[in-house]
Amino acid sequence: MNQQPDSSQYRIESDSMGKRQIPNRAYYGIQTLRATENFPISGIKPLSTYIDAGILIKKATAIVNGELGCIIPEISQAIVQAADEVLKGNFRDQFVVDVYQAGAGTSHHMNINEVLANRALEILGDEKGNYKRVSPNDHVNYGQSTNDVIPTAIRIGGLLALSHTLHPALEAAIATLKAKATEFQDVVKSGRTHLQDAVPVRLGENFRAWAQILSEHHNRIYTASGDLMVLGLGGSAAGTGLNTHPQYRARVLEVLSELINLPLQPAPHLMAAMQSMAPFLNVSGAVRNLAQDLVKISHDLRLMDSGPKTGLKEIQLPPVQPGSSIMPGKYNPVMAEMTSMVCFQVMGYDNANALAAQAGQLELNVMMPLIAYNLIHSIEILGNTINALMERCIKGIVANQERCLDYAEGSLALVTALNTHIGYLNAAAVAKESLETGKSLRQIVLEKKLMTDEDLSQVLNLDEMSQIVPLG
Repeated sequence: MNQQPDSSQYRIESDSMGKRQIPNRAYYGIQTLRATENFPISGIKPLSTYIDAGILIKKATAIVNGELGCIIPEISQAIVQAADEVLKGNFRDQFVVDVYQAGAGTSHHMNINEVLANRALEILGDEKGNYKRVSPNDHVNYGQSTNDVIPTAIRIGGLLALSHTLHPALEAAIATLKAKATEFQDVVKSGRTHLQDAVPVRLGENFRAWAQILSEHHNRIYTASGDLMVLGLGGSAAGTGLNTHPQYRARVLEVLSELINLPLQPAPHLMAAMQSMAPFLNVSGAVRNLAQDLVKISHDLRLMDSGPKTGLKEIQLPPVQPGSSIMPGKYNPVMAEMTSMVCFQVMGYDNANALAAQAGQLELNVMMPLIAYNLIHSIEILGNTINALMERCIKGIVANQERCLDYAEGSLALVTALNTHIGYLNAAAVAKESLETGKSLRQIVLEKKLMTDEDLSQVLNLDEMSQIVPLG
Protein backbone atom coordinates (compact mmCIF):
# COMPACT_ATOMS: atom_id res chain seq x y z
CA MET A 1 0.00 0.00 0.00
CA ASN A 2 1.47 3.35 -1.08
CA GLN A 3 1.69 5.92 1.68
CA GLN A 4 0.31 9.34 0.77
CA PRO A 5 2.68 12.28 1.31
CA ASP A 6 2.06 14.43 4.36
CA SER A 7 0.36 17.56 3.00
CA SER A 8 1.94 19.62 5.79
CA GLN A 9 5.32 19.04 4.18
CA TYR A 10 4.21 20.61 0.92
CA ARG A 11 2.70 23.78 -0.44
CA ILE A 12 0.76 24.17 -3.67
CA GLU A 13 2.04 26.56 -6.30
CA SER A 14 0.49 27.48 -9.65
CA ASP A 15 1.82 28.65 -12.97
CA SER A 16 0.34 28.97 -16.46
CA MET A 17 0.58 25.18 -16.88
CA GLY A 18 -1.22 24.18 -13.68
CA LYS A 19 -0.54 23.36 -10.05
CA ARG A 20 2.22 21.37 -8.37
CA GLN A 21 3.26 20.36 -4.88
CA ILE A 22 6.48 22.04 -3.71
CA PRO A 23 8.34 20.86 -0.57
CA ASN A 24 7.81 23.44 2.17
CA ARG A 25 11.54 23.45 2.90
CA ALA A 26 12.29 24.53 -0.68
CA TYR A 27 12.87 28.19 -1.47
CA TYR A 28 12.63 27.52 -5.17
CA GLY A 29 9.19 27.31 -6.76
CA ILE A 30 7.12 25.63 -9.42
CA GLN A 31 9.12 26.78 -12.45
CA THR A 32 12.35 25.52 -10.91
CA LEU A 33 10.67 22.22 -10.09
CA ARG A 34 9.60 21.78 -13.71
CA ALA A 35 13.16 22.55 -14.85
CA THR A 36 14.66 19.89 -12.55
CA GLU A 37 12.25 17.37 -14.04
CA ASN A 38 12.94 18.43 -17.61
CA PHE A 39 16.73 18.55 -17.37
CA PRO A 40 18.21 15.60 -15.42
CA ILE A 41 21.26 15.87 -17.69
CA SER A 42 24.62 16.23 -15.97
CA GLY A 43 24.04 16.77 -12.28
CA ILE A 44 26.18 19.91 -12.60
CA LYS A 45 24.60 22.83 -10.78
CA PRO A 46 25.28 26.54 -11.44
CA LEU A 47 28.69 27.84 -10.47
CA SER A 48 28.83 29.84 -7.25
CA THR A 49 30.26 32.83 -9.09
CA TYR A 50 27.42 32.72 -11.62
CA ILE A 51 24.89 32.64 -8.78
CA ASP A 52 26.62 35.65 -7.22
CA ALA A 53 26.40 37.52 -10.51
CA GLY A 54 22.67 36.94 -10.84
CA ILE A 55 22.01 37.83 -7.21
CA LEU A 56 24.00 41.06 -7.52
CA ILE A 57 21.86 42.02 -10.51
CA LYS A 58 18.70 41.30 -8.54
CA LYS A 59 19.95 43.33 -5.60
CA ALA A 60 20.73 46.30 -7.82
CA THR A 61 17.40 46.12 -9.63
CA ALA A 62 15.46 45.83 -6.36
CA ILE A 63 17.23 48.90 -4.99
CA VAL A 64 16.53 50.94 -8.10
CA ASN A 65 12.96 49.78 -8.62
CA GLY A 66 12.31 50.64 -4.97
CA GLU A 67 13.84 54.10 -5.39
CA LEU A 68 11.78 54.75 -8.52
CA GLY A 69 8.52 53.60 -6.92
CA CYS A 70 8.11 50.62 -9.22
CA ILE A 71 7.83 48.25 -6.25
CA ILE A 72 6.90 49.26 -2.71
CA PRO A 73 9.77 49.96 -0.27
CA GLU A 74 9.11 47.04 2.09
CA ILE A 75 9.25 44.54 -0.78
CA SER A 76 12.35 46.19 -2.23
CA GLN A 77 14.07 46.03 1.14
CA ALA A 78 13.09 42.39 1.71
CA ILE A 79 14.45 41.37 -1.69
CA VAL A 80 17.69 43.22 -0.98
CA GLN A 81 18.03 41.50 2.40
CA ALA A 82 17.37 38.12 0.80
CA ALA A 83 20.00 38.85 -1.83
CA ASP A 84 22.53 39.81 0.83
CA GLU A 85 21.91 36.54 2.64
CA VAL A 86 22.58 34.54 -0.52
CA LEU A 87 25.72 36.56 -1.20
CA LYS A 88 26.93 35.59 2.29
CA GLY A 89 26.62 31.92 1.32
CA ASN A 90 23.14 31.02 2.52
CA PHE A 91 20.57 29.02 0.52
CA ARG A 92 23.16 27.82 -2.00
CA ASP A 93 21.54 24.38 -2.09
CA GLN A 94 18.41 25.98 -3.51
CA PHE A 95 19.95 26.71 -6.91
CA VAL A 96 19.32 23.36 -8.48
CA VAL A 97 18.85 23.68 -12.24
CA ASP A 98 21.27 21.69 -14.39
CA VAL A 99 23.67 23.81 -16.45
CA TYR A 100 22.26 22.16 -19.59
CA GLN A 101 18.78 23.60 -19.52
CA ALA A 102 16.21 25.76 -21.26
CA GLY A 103 17.55 28.11 -23.92
CA ALA A 104 18.72 31.56 -22.85
CA GLY A 105 18.80 30.52 -19.18
CA THR A 106 15.16 31.09 -18.27
CA SER A 107 15.13 28.15 -15.86
CA HIS A 108 18.15 29.35 -13.87
CA HIS A 109 16.82 32.90 -13.96
CA MET A 110 13.46 31.85 -12.52
CA ASN A 111 15.27 29.74 -9.92
CA ILE A 112 16.91 32.96 -8.70
CA ASN A 113 13.65 34.91 -8.82
CA GLU A 114 11.78 32.25 -6.86
CA VAL A 115 14.41 31.82 -4.16
CA LEU A 116 14.59 35.57 -3.55
CA ALA A 117 10.79 35.94 -3.57
CA ASN A 118 10.25 33.13 -1.07
CA ARG A 119 13.00 34.32 1.26
CA ALA A 120 11.63 37.85 1.03
CA LEU A 121 8.22 36.51 2.05
CA GLU A 122 9.76 34.89 5.13
CA ILE A 123 11.53 38.15 6.01
CA LEU A 124 8.16 39.91 5.80
CA GLY A 125 6.63 37.30 8.12
CA ASP A 126 4.65 35.62 5.36
CA GLU A 127 4.60 32.05 4.02
CA LYS A 128 6.64 30.81 1.10
CA GLY A 129 4.56 30.60 -2.07
CA ASN A 130 2.33 33.63 -1.37
CA TYR A 131 3.30 35.26 -4.65
CA LYS A 132 0.41 37.72 -4.47
CA ARG A 133 2.46 39.60 -1.91
CA VAL A 134 5.97 39.05 -3.33
CA SER A 135 6.08 37.66 -6.85
CA PRO A 136 9.14 36.17 -8.57
CA ASN A 137 7.95 37.76 -11.82
CA ASP A 138 6.16 40.96 -10.84
CA HIS A 139 8.54 42.10 -8.07
CA VAL A 140 11.93 40.37 -8.12
CA ASN A 141 11.94 40.49 -11.93
CA TYR A 142 10.28 43.89 -12.38
CA GLY A 143 11.50 45.60 -15.58
CA GLN A 144 13.73 42.63 -16.45
CA SER A 145 13.85 39.67 -18.79
CA THR A 146 15.99 36.58 -19.01
CA ASN A 147 17.15 38.10 -22.28
CA ASP A 148 18.93 41.06 -20.66
CA VAL A 149 19.64 39.57 -17.22
CA ILE A 150 21.52 36.46 -18.39
CA PRO A 151 23.94 38.26 -20.77
CA THR A 152 24.59 40.70 -17.93
CA ALA A 153 25.12 37.85 -15.46
CA ILE A 154 27.67 36.26 -17.79
CA ARG A 155 29.51 39.57 -17.95
CA ILE A 156 29.43 40.10 -14.19
CA GLY A 157 30.32 36.46 -13.52
CA GLY A 158 33.26 36.67 -15.88
CA LEU A 159 34.52 39.85 -14.26
CA LEU A 160 34.17 38.36 -10.76
CA ALA A 161 35.97 35.17 -11.79
CA LEU A 162 38.81 37.16 -13.34
CA SER A 163 39.24 39.52 -10.39
CA HIS A 164 38.92 36.82 -7.72
CA THR A 165 40.79 33.98 -9.40
CA LEU A 166 42.70 34.34 -12.66
CA HIS A 167 44.20 37.82 -12.35
CA PRO A 168 45.63 37.19 -8.85
CA ALA A 169 46.90 33.78 -9.94
CA LEU A 170 48.72 35.24 -12.93
CA GLU A 171 50.23 38.06 -10.89
CA ALA A 172 51.54 35.60 -8.30
CA ALA A 173 52.79 33.21 -10.99
CA ILE A 174 54.74 35.93 -12.77
CA ALA A 175 56.43 36.90 -9.50
CA THR A 176 57.23 33.25 -8.72
CA LEU A 177 58.75 32.62 -12.15
CA LYS A 178 60.85 35.78 -11.92
CA ALA A 179 62.17 34.66 -8.54
CA LYS A 180 63.15 31.26 -9.95
CA ALA A 181 64.76 33.02 -12.91
CA THR A 182 67.02 34.93 -10.55
CA GLU A 183 67.78 31.76 -8.59
CA PHE A 184 68.82 29.86 -11.73
CA GLN A 185 70.49 32.67 -13.64
CA ASP A 186 73.98 31.19 -13.35
CA VAL A 187 72.95 27.69 -14.45
CA VAL A 188 74.14 27.08 -18.03
CA LYS A 189 72.39 24.33 -19.97
CA SER A 190 72.07 23.10 -23.52
CA GLY A 191 69.38 24.72 -25.57
CA ARG A 192 67.23 22.45 -27.72
CA THR A 193 65.35 23.10 -30.93
CA HIS A 194 63.43 20.34 -32.74
CA LEU A 195 64.32 18.30 -29.61
CA GLN A 196 67.92 18.33 -30.87
CA ASP A 197 71.02 19.98 -29.38
CA ALA A 198 71.14 23.74 -29.75
CA VAL A 199 73.37 26.53 -28.47
CA PRO A 200 73.74 27.02 -24.68
CA VAL A 201 71.19 29.02 -22.71
CA ARG A 202 70.66 29.96 -19.07
CA LEU A 203 68.13 27.99 -17.07
CA GLY A 204 67.14 31.26 -15.45
CA GLU A 205 66.23 32.67 -18.84
CA ASN A 206 63.87 29.76 -19.45
CA PHE A 207 61.92 30.81 -16.36
CA ARG A 208 62.19 34.49 -17.24
CA ALA A 209 60.76 33.74 -20.68
CA TRP A 210 57.82 31.94 -19.08
CA ALA A 211 57.22 34.93 -16.81
CA GLN A 212 57.17 37.21 -19.84
CA ILE A 213 54.77 34.92 -21.69
CA LEU A 214 52.33 34.91 -18.76
CA SER A 215 52.66 38.68 -18.39
CA GLU A 216 51.68 39.18 -22.01
CA HIS A 217 48.71 36.85 -21.63
CA HIS A 218 47.68 38.72 -18.49
CA ASN A 219 47.60 41.95 -20.48
CA ARG A 220 45.63 40.37 -23.32
CA ILE A 221 43.02 38.95 -20.96
CA TYR A 222 42.73 42.23 -19.10
CA THR A 223 42.18 44.10 -22.36
CA ALA A 224 39.60 41.58 -23.55
CA SER A 225 37.72 41.82 -20.24
CA GLY A 226 36.93 45.44 -20.97
CA ASP A 227 34.18 44.17 -23.28
CA LEU A 228 32.47 42.59 -20.27
CA MET A 229 31.98 45.99 -18.64
CA VAL A 230 29.57 47.15 -21.35
CA LEU A 231 26.08 46.09 -20.24
CA GLY A 232 22.74 45.81 -21.98
CA LEU A 233 20.80 45.58 -18.72
CA GLY A 234 17.56 47.49 -19.20
CA GLY A 235 16.94 46.11 -22.66
CA SER A 236 14.17 43.90 -21.28
CA ALA A 237 12.73 41.24 -23.60
CA ALA A 238 14.01 42.34 -27.01
CA GLY A 239 16.34 45.28 -26.39
CA THR A 240 13.65 47.96 -26.53
CA GLY A 241 13.46 48.59 -22.78
CA LEU A 242 9.79 47.60 -22.61
CA ASN A 243 8.26 47.79 -19.07
CA THR A 244 11.20 49.71 -17.58
CA HIS A 245 11.16 53.10 -15.87
CA PRO A 246 12.84 55.86 -17.95
CA GLN A 247 15.51 56.33 -15.28
CA TYR A 248 15.98 52.64 -14.54
CA ARG A 249 18.72 51.81 -17.01
CA ALA A 250 21.14 54.55 -15.98
CA ARG A 251 20.50 54.15 -12.27
CA VAL A 252 20.81 50.36 -12.15
CA LEU A 253 24.14 50.63 -13.91
CA GLU A 254 25.37 53.05 -11.22
CA VAL A 255 24.25 50.77 -8.39
CA LEU A 256 25.69 47.63 -9.95
CA SER A 257 29.01 49.42 -10.55
CA GLU A 258 29.13 50.30 -6.86
CA LEU A 259 28.32 46.74 -5.81
CA ILE A 260 31.19 45.16 -7.76
CA ASN A 261 33.53 48.17 -7.66
CA LEU A 262 34.09 48.26 -11.42
CA PRO A 263 33.33 51.05 -13.92
CA LEU A 264 30.46 49.47 -15.85
CA GLN A 265 29.22 51.24 -18.96
CA PRO A 266 25.91 51.28 -20.86
CA ALA A 267 25.82 49.47 -24.17
CA PRO A 268 25.40 51.91 -27.07
CA HIS A 269 22.70 49.65 -28.51
CA LEU A 270 20.71 47.33 -26.25
CA MET A 271 19.70 44.91 -28.99
CA ALA A 272 23.31 44.48 -30.04
CA ALA A 273 24.36 43.74 -26.45
CA MET A 274 21.65 41.08 -26.25
CA GLN A 275 22.33 39.36 -29.56
CA SER A 276 26.11 39.20 -29.92
CA MET A 277 28.22 36.81 -27.91
CA ALA A 278 31.43 38.40 -29.22
CA PRO A 279 32.48 39.89 -25.83
CA PHE A 280 32.38 36.42 -24.27
CA LEU A 281 34.26 34.86 -27.18
CA ASN A 282 36.91 37.57 -26.93
CA VAL A 283 37.61 36.69 -23.30
CA SER A 284 37.23 32.96 -23.92
CA GLY A 285 39.74 33.17 -26.76
CA ALA A 286 42.24 35.09 -24.64
CA VAL A 287 41.92 32.50 -21.88
CA ARG A 288 42.34 29.70 -24.44
CA ASN A 289 45.54 31.31 -25.72
CA LEU A 290 46.89 31.35 -22.18
CA ALA A 291 45.99 27.68 -21.82
CA GLN A 292 47.88 26.82 -24.99
CA ASP A 293 51.10 28.33 -23.69
CA LEU A 294 50.59 26.75 -20.28
CA VAL A 295 50.47 23.36 -21.98
CA LYS A 296 53.81 24.11 -23.60
CA ILE A 297 55.30 25.16 -20.26
CA SER A 298 53.96 22.07 -18.51
CA HIS A 299 55.42 19.86 -21.23
CA ASP A 300 58.78 21.63 -20.92
CA LEU A 301 58.79 20.92 -17.21
CA ARG A 302 58.11 17.24 -17.82
CA LEU A 303 60.88 16.97 -20.40
CA MET A 304 63.45 18.79 -18.27
CA ASP A 305 62.58 16.57 -15.29
CA SER A 306 62.47 13.32 -17.30
CA GLY A 307 64.47 10.43 -15.89
CA PRO A 308 65.89 10.15 -13.35
CA LYS A 309 68.34 7.77 -15.04
CA THR A 310 67.22 7.65 -18.65
CA GLY A 311 65.98 11.18 -19.31
CA LEU A 312 67.27 14.74 -19.23
CA LYS A 313 66.90 15.33 -15.47
CA GLU A 314 68.15 18.92 -15.72
CA ILE A 315 65.74 19.89 -12.96
CA GLN A 316 64.02 18.09 -10.12
CA LEU A 317 60.33 18.79 -9.69
CA PRO A 318 59.23 18.38 -6.08
CA PRO A 319 57.69 14.93 -5.54
CA VAL A 320 54.18 15.42 -4.15
CA GLN A 321 52.79 11.86 -4.22
CA PRO A 322 53.85 8.31 -5.10
CA GLY A 323 53.78 7.86 -8.85
CA SER A 324 52.97 4.22 -9.38
CA SER A 325 50.80 1.48 -7.96
CA ILE A 326 53.40 -1.13 -8.95
CA MET A 327 56.82 0.55 -9.32
CA PRO A 328 58.23 1.49 -5.90
CA GLY A 329 60.09 4.77 -5.53
CA LYS A 330 58.61 6.29 -8.68
CA TYR A 331 57.56 9.94 -8.68
CA ASN A 332 55.74 11.52 -11.58
CA PRO A 333 55.37 15.19 -12.66
CA VAL A 334 51.72 15.13 -11.64
CA MET A 335 51.23 18.89 -11.23
CA ALA A 336 52.43 19.49 -14.79
CA GLU A 337 50.25 16.63 -16.04
CA MET A 338 47.20 18.06 -14.28
CA THR A 339 47.94 21.47 -15.80
CA SER A 340 47.85 20.08 -19.31
CA MET A 341 44.55 18.30 -18.68
CA VAL A 342 42.90 21.46 -17.39
CA CYS A 343 44.23 23.43 -20.33
CA PHE A 344 42.82 20.89 -22.78
CA GLN A 345 39.44 21.29 -21.07
CA VAL A 346 39.66 25.08 -21.39
CA MET A 347 40.43 24.75 -25.11
CA GLY A 348 37.42 22.48 -25.51
CA TYR A 349 35.20 24.95 -23.69
CA ASP A 350 36.37 27.71 -26.02
CA ASN A 351 35.50 25.62 -29.06
CA ALA A 352 32.04 24.92 -27.63
CA ASN A 353 31.62 28.63 -26.93
CA ALA A 354 32.41 29.46 -30.54
CA LEU A 355 29.79 26.99 -31.76
CA ALA A 356 27.22 28.35 -29.29
CA ALA A 357 27.98 31.97 -30.15
CA GLN A 358 27.14 31.53 -33.81
CA ALA A 359 23.91 29.66 -33.02
CA GLY A 360 21.78 32.69 -32.15
CA GLN A 361 18.77 33.73 -34.18
CA LEU A 362 17.12 37.11 -34.63
CA GLU A 363 16.81 38.97 -31.28
CA LEU A 364 18.44 36.37 -29.03
CA ASN A 365 21.13 33.74 -28.61
CA VAL A 366 19.49 30.88 -26.73
CA MET A 367 22.78 29.04 -26.13
CA MET A 368 23.84 31.42 -23.34
CA PRO A 369 23.66 28.86 -20.49
CA LEU A 370 26.43 26.85 -22.16
CA ILE A 371 28.59 29.93 -22.66
CA ALA A 372 27.98 31.07 -19.08
CA TYR A 373 29.19 27.80 -17.58
CA ASN A 374 32.10 27.29 -19.98
CA LEU A 375 33.47 30.82 -19.72
CA ILE A 376 33.31 31.21 -15.95
CA HIS A 377 34.46 27.65 -15.31
CA SER A 378 37.41 28.10 -17.68
CA ILE A 379 38.55 31.22 -15.87
CA GLU A 380 38.24 29.65 -12.45
CA ILE A 381 39.80 26.26 -13.12
CA LEU A 382 42.70 27.87 -14.96
CA GLY A 383 43.31 30.29 -12.10
CA ASN A 384 43.17 27.47 -9.56
CA THR A 385 45.49 25.38 -11.73
CA ILE A 386 48.09 28.14 -11.99
CA ASN A 387 48.02 28.59 -8.21
CA ALA A 388 48.47 24.85 -7.63
CA LEU A 389 51.24 24.57 -10.23
CA MET A 390 53.20 27.40 -8.65
CA GLU A 391 52.72 26.32 -5.04
CA ARG A 392 53.14 22.57 -5.50
CA CYS A 393 55.66 22.53 -8.30
CA ILE A 394 57.44 25.66 -9.53
CA LYS A 395 58.45 27.03 -6.13
CA GLY A 396 60.12 23.76 -5.18
CA ILE A 397 62.10 23.12 -8.37
CA VAL A 398 65.80 22.36 -7.86
CA ALA A 399 68.35 22.68 -10.66
CA ASN A 400 70.73 19.82 -11.44
CA GLN A 401 73.56 22.20 -12.24
CA GLU A 402 76.21 19.57 -13.02
CA ARG A 403 73.91 17.72 -15.40
CA CYS A 404 72.97 20.97 -17.14
CA LEU A 405 76.63 21.95 -17.59
CA ASP A 406 77.60 18.50 -18.81
CA TYR A 407 74.95 18.65 -21.54
CA ALA A 408 75.99 22.18 -22.49
CA GLU A 409 79.67 21.28 -22.77
CA GLY A 410 78.95 18.15 -24.79
CA SER A 411 76.56 19.74 -27.27
CA LEU A 412 77.64 19.71 -30.91
CA ALA A 413 75.67 22.91 -31.31
CA LEU A 414 78.61 24.76 -29.71
CA VAL A 415 80.10 24.69 -33.17
CA THR A 416 77.63 27.46 -34.08
CA ALA A 417 79.87 29.95 -32.29
CA LEU A 418 82.65 29.11 -34.78
CA ASN A 419 80.62 30.19 -37.82
CA THR A 420 81.90 33.74 -37.92
CA HIS A 421 85.49 32.61 -37.36
CA ILE A 422 85.96 29.56 -39.63
CA GLY A 423 82.81 29.67 -41.79
CA TYR A 424 79.64 27.58 -41.80
CA LEU A 425 80.97 24.73 -44.00
CA ASN A 426 84.16 24.31 -41.98
CA ALA A 427 82.12 24.37 -38.78
CA ALA A 428 79.76 21.73 -40.19
CA ALA A 429 82.73 19.52 -41.10
CA VAL A 430 84.12 19.88 -37.57
CA ALA A 431 80.75 18.89 -36.08
CA LYS A 432 80.48 15.86 -38.37
CA GLU A 433 83.97 14.65 -37.49
CA SER A 434 83.33 15.14 -33.79
CA LEU A 435 80.19 13.03 -34.00
CA GLU A 436 81.92 10.28 -36.00
CA THR A 437 85.18 10.10 -34.03
CA GLY A 438 84.16 11.16 -30.54
CA LYS A 439 86.83 13.87 -30.54
CA SER A 440 85.92 17.19 -28.97
CA LEU A 441 85.25 20.23 -31.10
CA ARG A 442 88.23 21.93 -29.51
CA GLN A 443 90.57 19.07 -30.40
CA ILE A 444 89.51 18.99 -34.05
CA VAL A 445 89.71 22.76 -34.54
CA LEU A 446 93.22 22.86 -33.08
CA GLU A 447 94.36 19.81 -35.08
CA LYS A 448 93.20 21.46 -38.29
CA LYS A 449 94.78 24.77 -37.17
CA LEU A 450 91.56 26.59 -37.89
CA MET A 451 91.96 28.80 -34.79
CA THR A 452 94.48 29.47 -32.04
CA ASP A 453 93.95 27.98 -28.61
CA GLU A 454 93.52 31.42 -27.10
CA ASP A 455 90.89 32.52 -29.63
CA LEU A 456 89.06 29.21 -29.38
CA SER A 457 88.87 29.44 -25.60
CA GLN A 458 87.33 32.86 -25.88
CA VAL A 459 84.81 31.82 -28.55
CA LEU A 460 83.71 28.64 -26.71
CA ASN A 461 83.19 30.42 -23.38
CA LEU A 462 79.86 29.03 -22.22
CA ASP A 463 79.14 31.94 -19.90
CA GLU A 464 79.51 34.39 -22.77
CA MET A 465 77.62 32.22 -25.27
CA SER A 466 74.61 31.81 -23.02
CA GLN A 467 74.17 35.50 -22.24
CA ILE A 468 71.27 37.21 -23.99
CA VAL A 469 72.56 39.93 -26.31
CA PRO A 470 71.24 43.26 -24.99
CA LEU A 471 69.08 45.51 -27.16
CA GLY A 472 70.76 48.47 -28.78
